[in-house]
Amino acid sequence: MEDDESTAVLKAVGRQVKIWREAAGLRQPEFGAAIGYGEEMVSSVERGRRVPKPEFLDKADEVLGADGKLAAMKRDVAEARYPKKVRDLAKLEEEAVELGAYANHNMHGLLQIPEYTRALFAMRAPSYTEDEVDRQVAARMGRQCIFERVPTPLLTFVQEEVTLRRPIGGKMVLRQQLEHLLQISMLRHVAIQVMPTDREDHAGMGGSLQLLKLREGKTLGHSEAQLHSRLISDPRDVQILEMRYGMIRAQALSPRESLTFIEKVLGET
Repeated sequence: MEDDESTAVLKAVGRQVKIWREAAGLRQPEFGAAIGYGEEMVSSVERGRRVPKPEFLDKADEVLGADGKLAAMKRDVAEARYPKKVRDLAKLEEEAVELGAYANHNMHGLLQIPEYTRALFAMRAPSYTEDEVDRQVAARMGRQCIFERVPTPLLTFVQEEVTLRRPIGGKMVLRQQLEHLLQISMLRHVAIQVMPTDREDHAGMGGSLQLLKLREGKTLGHSEAQLHSRLISDPRDVQILEMRYGMIRAQALSPRESLTFIEKVLGET
């Protein structure tokens, strides 16, 4: 794990699993067989080295007669399995009354379907392990609860045309992703715009960006580049991002035009 907070949570959960297992008089191989996991997985979870899936904790709770005490740890584990930078971003998104984002290489994370996200992380170099891919996918999908939050925040997205055409995960995954975009765009608090490739004037040449307006009135920026994720809080820098994002939205197709454009690309895919 990449941070002390996550490590502490997983070690605490592992200790509890071990205490309940030993109290039940079961050895690791016996316990693993009873819940449908191998001895190595049980050992790794008890040492805090592997993230137990919800099913693991549910079965452990049932087999060990923990009366819900182990199953109750699923939420803590779910948060701990997310990378720290994702947890920090998710907390800010929870406080946002408005979020605006411009994405130029792939679909914005909040708009992605699981299959698309998995394909993105599977192609990373150096390669992620399956556990790391699972962790990243779960973290990204977990952030999408922002669409269902009450009160609903205003969410606006500008996607480069190329992100609608690049077949991440293959043609079928791309079709499903485009269908998801159309579905999300029907939400009253969501606006999705497309930046056509043939635009001569383009204020987004500096790369992708994200803006978050918080309940307290403060606005923050967020950007990602190779190996780095950066939160931007200096009011002067945030002002520049707000100006650029406003220009990007003005230069892109309108939400209604974008909906028609996405439908056209879906028909061609």
